[in-house]
Amino acid sequence: MASDSGSNMDREMILADFQACTGIDNIAEAITLLELNNWDLVAAINGVIPQENGILQSSSFTSEASQTGPPTAPAAAPPPPPAAVSASTSPSSSSSSSSSAFCPVPPARHIVERQPRMLNFHVEYRTRAIEVVLEEASTVGDIKQILETELQVPVSKMQLKGWKSGDVSDSTVLRSLHLPKNTSLYVLTPDIAPCAGTSLSSLQQESLNQNYLLVITHREAQREYSLNFPGSRTVQEVKRNISDLTNIPVRHQQWEGWPASASDDSMTLASCGITYPCHRLSVCRRSSPASALEPTEECTDVHMVSDSEGDDFEDASEFGVDECEIFGMGSSSCRKSPMMPENSENEGDALLHFTAEFSSRYGDCHPVFYIGSLEAASQEAFYGKARDRKLLAIYLHNDDSVLSNVFCSQMMCADSIVSYLSQNFITWAWDVTKEANKARLLTMCTRHFGSVVAQTIRTYKTDQFPLLLIVMGKRTSNEVLNVIQGNTTVDELMMRLMGAMEIFTAQQQEDIRDEDEREAREMVKREQDEAYRLSLEADRKKREAQEREEAEQVRQEQIRKEQEEEREAIRLSLEQALPPEPSEDGGERISKLRIRTPSGEFLERRFLGTTRLQVLFDFVASKGYPSDEFKLLTTFPRRNITQLEPSGTLLEAKLFPQETLFLEAKE
Repeated sequence: MASDSGSNMDREMILADFQACTGIDNIAEAITLLELNNWDLVAAINGVIPQENGILQSSSFTSEASQTGPPTAPAAAPPPPPAAVSASTSPSSSSSSSSSAFCPVPPARHIVERQPRMLNFHVEYRTRAIEVVLEEASTVGDIKQILETELQVPVSKMQLKGWKSGDVSDSTVLRSLHLPKNTSLYVLTPDIAPCAGTSLSSLQQESLNQNYLLVITHREAQREYSLNFPGSRTVQEVKRNISDLTNIPVRHQQWEGWPASASDDSMTLASCGITYPCHRLSVCRRSSPASALEPTEECTDVHMVSDSEGDDFEDASEFGVDECEIFGMGSSSCRKSPMMPENSENEGDALLHFTAEFSSRYGDCHPVFYIGSLEAASQEAFYGKARDRKLLAIYLHNDDSVLSNVFCSQMMCADSIVSYLSQNFITWAWDVTKEANKARLLTMCTRHFGSVVAQTIRTYKTDQFPLLLIVMGKRTSNEVLNVIQGNTTVDELMMRLMGAMEIFTAQQQEDIRDEDEREAREMVKREQDEAYRLSLEADRKKREAQEREEAEQVRQEQIRKEQEEEREAIRLSLEQALPPEPSEDGGERISKLRIRTPSGEFLERRFLGTTRLQVLFDFVASKGYPSDEFKLLTTFPRRNITQLEPSGTLLEAKLFPQETLFLEAKE
C-alpha cells in the first residue's frame, strides 16, 4: 500500500511538472500524453515540444521540484538516458508563467545530454504487421532494410506507402518529414503474387479498403450530399453522420435506396450489397404516429435505438440547464449538432460537414471554406504564381466558448468581411470543441507550420475562442502574421485583416519582381538556347548539303572515269582490229587520207582503195573520235562521209587516190 501511495504521489508531481513545462492546462490531455510515454517526463515533453532547448532528466527534476515528496517507488521505470542540452537558459527563465513552451532549468548539475527522438512505425503487409522503432536521423531505406529481413521481400520489389509527403525516396531522412511519434505505413509488392491461401482474405481486405461514394438526398431540405466512406464503415455509422448533417435522429430517419441485403445496421458497406463505386440514397424524417393507439410501437422504437443514439444526450449540461434554453430556444427543440464529427477519417468530409452545419446555423452568407486538407489549402495559398498567391485564414471554432455564436453571426457573416476574405484569402476552418479534433489540428499545424504555431494555439483558453489565424507563406517557411480572438468587433476585425493584407502585398510585390526577373532571365536563356539550336541546325544542314555535293562529285567522277575506261577499252580493241597500213610500193591501189581533228591536228594513214568505209570509221574512233559523236566531212564539195553505207569502199566513196577530210562534233 505504501508503494502504491508513493507511486501515485510521484505521478501527481510528474503531472504538475509536465503542465508547468508545456502550458497544457487540460488535465485529461496531459494525462493522455504522459500515458502514451509511460509517464516518462522527458519523453513526453520532447513529444510535445520537439525543440533544441534544454530538457531535464525526469528523476532529477522530480526530486528537486518537491523536497518533501515521498521517494519514487522501486517498481517505477528507470529514468531515460540523458538528453542533450544545446543552449543554456538564463536564471530569469525559471520564473516564466505556466503558458511558456519551455521547461524551467534548475541548477547546472541537473543539465544532461538530450536523448535522440525515437519514431514508432506500424507497418502492414498483407496479413502481417511489423513494429519498427528507429531514430529520426535514420532514412527510409533503413526501414526497408529491416522489413527485408522480417518479410523476406527484396528492397527492389518493395513499395513503402502511407507517407503524408508525396516525394519520399530511400535516401530521405525521417527528420525532414516532420513525422509524429507514431506512424502507420503499408507495403505493396506488385511484382510478387500473393499466395493462393490468402487470396480470399486479400479480396475481402481490398473491398474493406475501397472508398464508396454515397450520394444522399435530403428530400425535405432538397439538398444533396456527396460523401466518401471506406468499405469498413457500418450502415449505422453512415446514419449517424447523416444525423449530424440533417439534424434527423437515427430513430426518426426514413431511408430509400438501401438494398434488401442491408437488413442489419451493423453490416459494413462492403458487405451490405450497395453499388460500387457510387450508390444513391434518399432520407427524410419519419412522420409522427397519427393517433395515440401506437404508444407501444413508439416506445419500442426509442428503446431499440437508445444504445446507438446515446451520444445525442451525453453532452447535456451538468448543472440541470438545457443548452437550447441558454440561447433562447424552446426546451422542446433538440440541441444543435456539432460543427464537426469526432475522429473523422477524411479532412474533406469533415470540412463538408462543417460548412453544412455553419450554413444551417448562421445562414448561407459566410466565407467560402476550403474543402480539403490543411496541406492542400497551404499549397493553394502559398505555392502558385506570385501574382496568384493569397493569405491563409485559419478559422478555429469552439462551441464551448460563449463568444462563438456572436463572432460567427456578426463577424464571419458580415457582408464586408465575407467579401474581403473571399477576394484576398484562402479560408480554412476546423472545430476544436472535441479534444480529439483539437489534437489532430495541433498535429497538422506542427507538420506544416512547425511547433511554434501549435504551441501558440495550445496557450489560448476556451473562452478566448474562436480564433482566426492569418498565415503568410514565405520562401523558406510560413509565418503567422496575426491571431484574432473572438472578443473583437467588425471594424477591428477588418482593420486587422487589412493590416495583414498590407504586409502581404509588400511581400507579394517583392516576390512578383523576383519572379519576373527570374522569368526574364529564363526567357533570355531560352532565346539563347533556341538561337544556338537554330545555328546548330543550320550548320548541320550546310554540312549535309556539302557532304551531298562532295558525294555527287565523287559519283560523277567515278562515272566519268568508268566511261573513259570504257572508251579506252573500245579504242584499244578497235586499234588492234585495224588491218595493217599498206606500203606505197606494194603495187596495189593505195588511198592516202589526211584527216583534220577539231583541235587542229592531222591524222594521216594509207588505206587500200578496196578498204571498206567501216575501217576508216574504226580508225577515226581508235584515235578518240567515235562516229556517234563526230561526223567525217569532205572539204569540197562538202559531204558527210559518216552518212554513207559503211560497207562501201573508199573507191566507191571517191576517196582515192588521196583526200583531205575533217572531223566535226555532232550537235
